[in-house]
Amino acid sequence: MKIKPSRLFLILAVSVVTSATAQETTRAVPGSAIGLPHWDMDTLVKAPKAYSADAPLAKGVASVFYEGLPWRKKPTRVFAYYGLPKVAPGTKVPGMVLVHGGGGSAFDVWVRLWNSRGYAAIAMDTCGCVPIGSYGKWQRHNVGGPPGWGGFDQVDEPAEDHWTYHAVAYVVLAHSFLRLLPEVNPERIGVTGISWGGYLTCIVAGVDSRFRFAVPVYGCGSLGDNSVWLPEFQKMGPERAARWLGRWDPSVWLQQSKMPMLWVAGTNDFAYPMDSLQKSYRLTQGPHTLCIRVRMPHGHGGPGENPAEILAFAESHLHCGQPLAKIIGQGRNGDQVWIMFEAASPIQRAELNYTCQTGRWQDRKWETTAAEIDAAAHKVTARLPQGVKVYYLSLIDQHNLLVSAEHNEIR
Repeated sequence: MKIKPSRLFLILAVSVVTSATAQETTRAVPGSAIGLPHWDMDTLVKAPKAYSADAPLAKGVASVFYEGLPWRKKPTRVFAYYGLPKVAPGTKVPGMVLVHGGGGSAFDVWVRLWNSRGYAAIAMDTCGCVPIGSYGKWQRHNVGGPPGWGGFDQVDEPAEDHWTYHAVAYVVLAHSFLRLLPEVNPERIGVTGISWGGYLTCIVAGVDSRFRFAVPVYGCGSLGDNSVWLPEFQKMGPERAARWLGRWDPSVWLQQSKMPMLWVAGTNDFAYPMDSLQKSYRLTQGPHTLCIRVRMPHGHGGPGENPAEILAFAESHLHCGQPLAKIIGQGRNGDQVWIMFEAASPIQRAELNYTCQTGRWQDRKWETTAAEIDAAAHKVTARLPQGVKVYYLSLIDQHNLLVSAEHNEIR
């Protein structure tokens, strides 16, 4: 798809920064002294130039192109859908930035979902495409940035030309775009992403501290350990794989995150195994909440976009809603395991989830049995069946919202 300059017009205030000024104000995150890539946040936090998009159009939302970063020294544009809820004039609403996963694009349905909940929302394409075509086969436009996913074939190019570098910047710029809309409260915006979008959300959480919270769905770091992308790293060879991981693995950036994070994932996720997930959420400096479902399906739509815990987490941070239950302690004495919790809503049931198998995390068979709740003591206990190798406890409140404790391995 070609974007015709004659049809482009400015719809937001523009902040022009010369290349010299950009160099003077560049701040490495966390620091360029050790060779890490850096984003010029002084520029990215300002509203990007935005242009009309006459196609593709979608019911109930607006279409826009906004200015991305130069790719191979050429300017880029990013396609996005955004929308606002119907509220009384003068009302300031919270917002959500929505980051799609592999094979996806900007999804108007996702924007409308959050609009129906009372939130402004923006969903951008991260691969230089527009949502014309079919899943995984979207049409590229003439000023798109680098194609996805992962940018493994870009490892020998300058960091500023990698897919991850641009995709992270697109999310930050989408945030800046949303903050400048007069109907949006700029201090009440969260971000969530699915799969590769969850991967990007992890990095963004360490780069853009303006977000109130982050919710990676499936995505995490430590991709060089035992992820589905190990063959890609093996093809690169040790030196090049180390270079990719040292730049783009979320573990490099999560340690910079101080915001609350909700991690939504499944026990048998094909792409992001549970041990890598645990290493990731333990890196962050802010509070983390886990929602780990046994054999949670991997995908957009219902599985990745609609878990009720995501909305509840957003409501608690942006709308003064009730917080999810909080695990405040856990332990094991022989075959007896326990957790302590705090909960604003009554806990209706508790579960012990466990596997007696080892090997690939993706292949392990998980089983679930009821755990005992002592509501007065705010404690859940369970007895481990013989032969358990890994276990974790989960709480389910009266609204059917699930919160999990960290998993434990028995060696």
